[in-house]
Amino acid sequence: MRGRIVETEAYLGEHDPACHAAAGRTERTDPLYGPPGTAYVYFIYGVHWCFNVVTRPEGQPSAVLIRAVEPLAGLPLMRRRRRRAGRREHELANGPGKLCAAFGIDRRHNRAKLQRGNLVVRCGTRVPDRAVVVTPRVGIRHAADWPLRWCVVGSRSLSPRSPG
Repeated sequence: MRGRIVETEAYLGEHDPACHAAAGRTERTDPLYGPPGTAYVYFIYGVHWCFNVVTRPEGQPSAVLIRAVEPLAGLPLMRRRRRRAGRREHELANGPGKLCAAFGIDRRHNRAKLQRGNLVVRCGTRVPDRAVVVTPRVGIRHAADWPLRWCVVGSRSLSPRSPG
């Protein structure tokens, strides 16, 4: 399977009240303190997995939540994994929980090195700055007004609460 990341949110570390690292280093948050390019995968609301990429040097907890992906390859498997939802192509991975379900991302991927293995993040085609909109984060209570969410303008695969 393959997809293009079209929506992300940044979480900046212990000083960011919306970042899990605000609680300090715990068993759950330990991957956030790892080297950049490490997966931080956690379970939320007892229902969904969320996939983040650790971004700062080891010991400096921060990550980018992958909020939405435009599916490019492997759609039959994504559709099987998301069989209960209306399965228009652009809806398969248009939210953090949906993309984890579609791509089969779960606890097994926590701490994965994203440069190799069965979960890899690669550089893609550069998106021009004019094609990206920055907005406040969504779905959180603390520091929700911080402009740390990036969306590719016009992508049909953005999460439902995204700007047009």
